[in-house]
Amino acid sequence: MINDEGSKRPRKIVHIDMDAFYASVEQRDNPNLRGKPIAVGGSAARGVVAAASYEARKFGVHSAMPSVTAKRKCPELIFVPPRFDVYKAVSQQIREIFAEYTPMIEPLSLDEAYLDVTENLKGMEIATEIASEIRARIRQVTGLNASAGISYNKFLAKMASDLNKPNGQAVITPKNGPAFVEALPVKKFHGVGPATAEKMHRLGIEIGADLKQQTIEFLVEHFGKSGPYFYGIVRGIDQRQVKPNRVRKSVGAEDTFSQDLHTYEPAREWLQPLIEKVWSYCEANGIGAKTVTLKVKYGDFNQITRSKTLPAPLPAIADLEEIIGFLLLPIFPPRKGIRLLGVTLSSLERQANGTEPQLRLAL
Repeated sequence: MINDEGSKRPRKIVHIDMDAFYASVEQRDNPNLRGKPIAVGGSAARGVVAAASYEARKFGVHSAMPSVTAKRKCPELIFVPPRFDVYKAVSQQIREIFAEYTPMIEPLSLDEAYLDVTENLKGMEIATEIASEIRARIRQVTGLNASAGISYNKFLAKMASDLNKPNGQAVITPKNGPAFVEALPVKKFHGVGPATAEKMHRLGIEIGADLKQQTIEFLVEHFGKSGPYFYGIVRGIDQRQVKPNRVRKSVGAEDTFSQDLHTYEPAREWLQPLIEKVWSYCEANGIGAKTVTLKVKYGDFNQITRSKTLPAPLPAIADLEEIIGFLLLPIFPPRKGIRLLGVTLSSLERQANGTEPQLRLAL
């Protein structure tokens, strides 16, 4: 693996992922919630869980789960409304810690980021020591735990950060990277969502070793532009650079349901975690979005999109929620059951620090 300077020395990439971030902030700020199973978002009667504490996860509660299901799995579950202003402030504290070690920071959301520490501001040679220091600093400054993955590329660093959660770290070296990927179920690959995993399973691809047997032509035929990416990562190869201050063309999230949806309220509730995910990315990166797109895929695999473009970037998540509801309502009652919903923000632009909030935008 060659780094940016043309050296043959492997890159040193760290992926930092906060542990149950929203839920951990709530437990930190309210001692009565500590050690208890909590869900951020939703309510006992309706809605969808945005985040779950580790105490709740022991019962099988997880993000994007209907609140009713979560309550059934964990009768003692406590629902807490989200406080995105607080999460954003804590995220900024964490970002400042990252900046003590490297300017090469690529946030993925409020609670996770890639760091390239190949050349770092502390002159430290060992990336695992850098990751340990950063996690200790985060704990000292915020009172929260973080996990870390260390490797020679972004894909493997991301995968490594899940290996010793919570409050741990793991390293995947160039020597053991390919073998690690070969043994990994494809459904756990970063970048392989439920629909893609299902398609891979239909093609007889269950683990990395199965994927590695496929030609690049086969992968392009079945997975389009993702084919070369899958071909590379299954061999432990990922040449993507850590890109600080980048503005993507769009940011999106989608979810496939185990049972088709037929009514408005469940559909709107399932959209809430997707809304929060894309908004979190924009908040973490100081990005504004003018165009909102709703994606709807029906049970027969036909799909439609509905978009709204505004004259100025969305000022608040409430505006995004309002627009999504505005786009969603006219498709009901649907001609077929809905198997997938997605939210995409585009027409993205960098927001100036300290700009005053704009007035609410009329639909």
